[in-house]
Amino acid sequence: MSADWSENDRVFMEHALLVAERGRGKVSPNPLVGCVLVKDGVVIAEGWHDHLGGLHAEQMAIHDAEEKGHSPNGSTAYVTLEPCNHFGRTPPCTEALMWAGVSEVVIAHHDPNPTVRGNGCRVLEEAGIPTRVGLMESDAHEQMRAFMHWCEHRRPLITVKLALDANGSVDDRSEAAQRFTSRGCLEKVHELRRDCDAVLVGVETVNRDDPQLTVRLVPAPRQPLRVVIDPQQRIHPQSTLLHDGGETLLMQEDFTSLPSLLHQLADRDIQRVLVEGGPATVHRFLEAGLVDEVFLVHSAAVHQSPVPSNLDDKVLAKAGLSIHEELVWGEERVEHYLKNVNAA
Repeated sequence: MSADWSENDRVFMEHALLVAERGRGKVSPNPLVGCVLVKDGVVIAEGWHDHLGGLHAEQMAIHDAEEKGHSPNGSTAYVTLEPCNHFGRTPPCTEALMWAGVSEVVIAHHDPNPTVRGNGCRVLEEAGIPTRVGLMESDAHEQMRAFMHWCEHRRPLITVKLALDANGSVDDRSEAAQRFTSRGCLEKVHELRRDCDAVLVGVETVNRDDPQLTVRLVPAPRQPLRVVIDPQQRIHPQSTLLHDGGETLLMQEDFTSLPSLLHQLADRDIQRVLVEGGPATVHRFLEAGLVDEVFLVHSAAVHQSPVPSNLDDKVLAKAGLSIHEELVWGEERVEHYLKNVNAA
């Protein structure tokens, strides 16, 4: 890992990270990756992984250079993830870089995928193309954190979203089920769903709310898998989830089998799960130490017949989570918690 980075190096890698964002919500289970080609201190081309089966970032950047009339020969490639050296949906990116004649490859983060793990750098070095690794590594790790977590732990990253009224209640039993947060907040929730591979709830939430659990308010190239934990097969037969044509997975395991359930989802290439269930579901994930991130949405609404969440910073701290930032979603204040680095 090199620490000898110039200011220009950082500028070009920041550009690559920004370009990578264009693939958000479209490439899972592949990670977000961006690449820029630089020649004589100027960016001549850029590329990103845009969709499954499409060109990888390095390949798109090379194609972009050619379309613009620039030769990639002799350029430096800044790429956010170690180039792949295996055949998957596309040929190896190492071959594309060698064919293009790049003079150097600067990489933000090694690829932890067992099929890569250093092979990309090794192949490039053996071909006489020097590599430097570690520039803005933490930024790249954060951008690809669901992929990184999946590779390291072989289970999905677990994100919890829970909306609370002014007194910490999640529902008002005096009324029919209804949303009590703003439209702006709902749009943010749909953005969060778009960034997840699956949305998980318990059967009580389905029978009470009859939710769709889809992405509707923001553009989405795909819909998340809906997962319902229903060990006693109590889901209402007319539930929307069962009849709208979307994919729904009914899990009959009880909550003592959560690790097994998550490994099953990981085997389906599910890298990030959004838990939108009620307090019982959320607390079981917390008690099992499986929650990596929490969004607590605080509304000014007051429920007349409240359902307590029994969730506060002390409960989250016990589960190894601490406040990371405060956000505003529409009219609501949101506390964003992350698992501590040294938490089990």
